[in-house]
Amino acid sequence: MKNGIIILVFFISHSSFSQSPWVKDKGEFYTQLTYTTIPNYTDMFGDPDYSLFGEISDNTVQIYGEYGLSDKTTLILNVPLKVISIDGYESPFIDCSGDCSEDFNKTALGNIELGVKHNFYKKDWILSGQFSVEANTSSYDGFSGIRTGYDAYSFTPLFLAGRSLGKTYFQSFIGANIRTNDYSSNFRVGGELGHKITKRIWLIGFVDVVKSLRNGDLILPTQNMFTGLYVNDQEYGGFGLKTIGEITDNFGVNVGFGGAFFGNNVAKQVALNFGVYHKF
Repeated sequence: MKNGIIILVFFISHSSFSQSPWVKDKGEFYTQLTYTTIPNYTDMFGDPDYSLFGEISDNTVQIYGEYGLSDKTTLILNVPLKVISIDGYESPFIDCSGDCSEDFNKTALGNIELGVKHNFYKKDWILSGQFSVEANTSSYDGFSGIRTGYDAYSFTPLFLAGRSLGKTYFQSFIGANIRTNDYSSNFRVGGELGHKITKRIWLIGFVDVVKSLRNGDLILPTQNMFTGLYVNDQEYGGFGLKTIGEITDNFGVNVGFGGAFFGNNVAKQVALNFGVYHKF
């Protein structure tokens, strides 16, 4: 079995909701708090794959919300807080005969996202469009090389389609991430299939592909390249499973993980996602 299939990579977050074609009813409010962890990794996908100069743990606490502006239009807000640490970092620029390793930690905002989703067709199939903007609200520490988000504004148009068949549903999306500041833009496509296996538990399988268009010539600081955090031309092809447990009609939890068919400039490590949600 290929190494890229058995090693997991992070690509699960708020995407199952922000890439859904279903919109909220007017005045309906949905909130979700998630925690995503990519612990203790030293290896990255690349061509060829490469190792880092320390052990990185990348954690995200994220607040996601949707509000029904009308029966056809939903507003979207996502606020990520990044908690990133590097243990045992050894600079390749320092010639040291003893233990010259250092530890670094940084907690700061990632890229805050604001978007709008509009439903165009609602019969057997649900067809919607979405447009969101990620603000350049992240930060960078030049000494450690820790970056908490893309140093750019990102514009993401998506076409969304889905269908519900009782206890089973299907949804898919296609679109792009268009970034400023000489980052490359990305082509995106994916989908998921979910089935209600008990009265209150959903089991969901999904695929998600992000492919860089390699149209940017961004030159990042060398220290940032050593960490691999939010560098240019990040891409992956992934698959995964997640479950949703409906504790009540308005409150529930979700857990997920994913695996990679291929990747570039993304971590080779298990990523787990835990979340709680509430509907108002």
